[in-house]
Amino acid sequence: MNSIVFLLPGLYDSGPKHWQTYWELEYGFQRIIQKDWEHPDCLDWTATVDNAITAHTPEKIILVAHSLGCCTVAHWSDTYKRQIKGALLVGPSDVDAPSYPPGTSGFMPMPLSKLPFPSIVLASSNDQYVTLPRAEYFAHAWGSRFVNIGDYGHINSASDLGIWPLGFEYLQQLDRTSSK
Repeated sequence: MNSIVFLLPGLYDSGPKHWQTYWELEYGFQRIIQKDWEHPDCLDWTATVDNAITAHTPEKIILVAHSLGCCTVAHWSDTYKRQIKGALLVGPSDVDAPSYPPGTSGFMPMPLSKLPFPSIVLASSNDQYVTLPRAEYFAHAWGSRFVNIGDYGHINSASDLGIWPLGFEYLQQLDRTSSK
């Protein structure tokens, strides 16, 4: 990898069987640790992201977000307007859906501004936290490439992906790109 990769888990963090944890352990990617995983506050989460990456060359940074982490990236981009190398946005939760778990603060509505950096949205056709059309809508609004990876639920620990080579292939595609 020619990039500095930061992992952004979603609500409740990513447990020991989550692909993000495998990537952290296998590739040495840095997980951004949030203050409160159970009751996230959008302002806190976006500030934590910004604080974590500002010591690094922006053109080398790729954010790898899952679930609420994807919404965090969109809010962070709207707030801080930083140019980075790219973002891999996996299983973006629909924070506007009535079925979204309670306990988060400030994440609604989902930001729909075009991201100023290359991005790929990977979505599952049977994700309980976002419908496929809604995930595609987010990708279109963000200017992201959209990929339906098939039936993998929420693309989390329950999906039993292990180190998830397919996801890593998409990360490598972003690694080979340059910022816009």
